[in-house]
Amino acid sequence: MEILTGIHPVLEALRAGRPLDRVLLARGASNARIRQIAELARQRGVPVRWEPREALDRTAGQASHQGVVAVGAAHEYAALEDIWEGARLLVALDGVEDPHNLGAIIRTAHAAGASGVIVPERRAVGLTETVAKAASGALEYLKVARVTNLNRALDQLKERGFWIYGLDERGPELYHKVSYHAPTVLVLGGEGRGLHEHTRKRCDFVVRIPVGGTISSLNVSVAAGIVLFEWKRRQEEGG
Repeated sequence: MEILTGIHPVLEALRAGRPLDRVLLARGASNARIRQIAELARQRGVPVRWEPREALDRTAGQASHQGVVAVGAAHEYAALEDIWEGARLLVALDGVEDPHNLGAIIRTAHAAGASGVIVPERRAVGLTETVAKAASGALEYLKVARVTNLNRALDQLKERGFWIYGLDERGPELYHKVSYHAPTVLVLGGEGRGLHEHTRKRCDFVVRIPVGGTISSLNVSVAAGIVLFEWKRRQEEGG
């Protein structure tokens, strides 16, 4: 991932509309130019995080950062409204943190016919170079929207007629027996903990993949592939 350090480089990157994953500002820093960076980042939809100066030191390495560090994004994000128009399938991720998993899900979602992927701003991986490599070119064809609040985004999609399907190992229905209504949003939980309760409550259906052996759950990218291609098969068969 590309790291930009210092007030002037970060300010110019924001003014130029360069794709940025996030901007880190040192807690307690409050001069006019840092406030300008914070405001411009919010206008551009780039998350701003106020963190201890030690955290910025670690991210910047040996570079002088003046209390300002930006992390570059490998690809530009889309707005939510840019991906829902005409979509029959969207994938929403409830806190996936591993970049290899995100990249694999993006690649599989594109192959299954999804129009876009939705990721939250916080406690989730962004579009890093590792994600781009794992997606194997799919980012050139599939839009990724980053939202401030995933649950609010799901509410907006429900208002537009989308059916929300959550995938969770505790789901009461089996993924291959439930009916899939389009347009569809498939919601996947983060590694190790599944769906948050507030997200789960917004799902019209919560499904699970039956597994054998002693391990009760699958890797999230593997699980995504299984359900996404079941959805694809159903659509091709007309039900």
